[in-house]
Amino acid sequence: ISLFAFRKQQSSILVIPSGNTIDERFAPPANYSRIKSEKGSFAEFLQNTSLKPHGTLVHYYNGQEKANKVAAAVLSYDVGNKDLQQCADAVMRLRAEYLYKTKQFDLLHFNFTSGFKADYSKWRSGYRISVKGNNVSWIKTTKESESYQSFREYLNIVFTYAGTASLTKELKQISLSQMQIGDVFIKGGSPGHAVIVVDMAVNPQNNKKLFMVAQSYMPAQD
Repeated sequence: ISLFAFRKQQSSILVIPSGNTIDERFAPPANYSRIKSEKGSFAEFLQNTSLKPHGTLVHYYNGQEKANKVAAAVLSYDVGNKDLQQCADAVMRLRAEYLYKTKQFDLLHFNFTSGFKADYSKWRSGYRISVKGNNVSWIKTTKESESYQSFREYLNIVFTYAGTASLTKELKQISLSQMQIGDVFIKGGSPGHAVIVVDMAVNPQNNKKLFMVAQSYMPAQD
């Protein structure tokens, strides 16, 4: 009885301020259990994404504090100092960070709105992307580098020339009943919007599910 009472009390506490990751910071509501992800998967990566300290406010790329204080938490990823990492870019950032961390370099690529395929493996080999009007091409300009700084430079180029319109074409549409952690709600356009599912919980009694989303916005922000 004591154990049941303790667990019932804990389940009513949704936010644990001392938690450093999504998994540690947020507890599933009463009667729900967090969906356990496969070790090494993108879903597990998202659930264990590092968070800034509880109470941290959202800031824009220029350091200005966002007036609308509705975010439950802020991820520990820099937003950069340019107005680049907006909604679709934040989705691509998380996917890219996972592939970079797990060294799945051949899977790390995104398409520009023009249709040009920007392969990170090519960038890592020392090639850089030249954009002249509607013409986009690779040019060998530097030596091979696997550094994180070079990786971020690659992403800034992607953020500049890709967005919801291009990302929509890269993703495969599924039904809501198939949704998993790591899937994306997206509306392509100018402007469009995209948010990514970073956690899910299920009620085993009725199979109802809850999910948490992460997003950036315009202008670029945490």
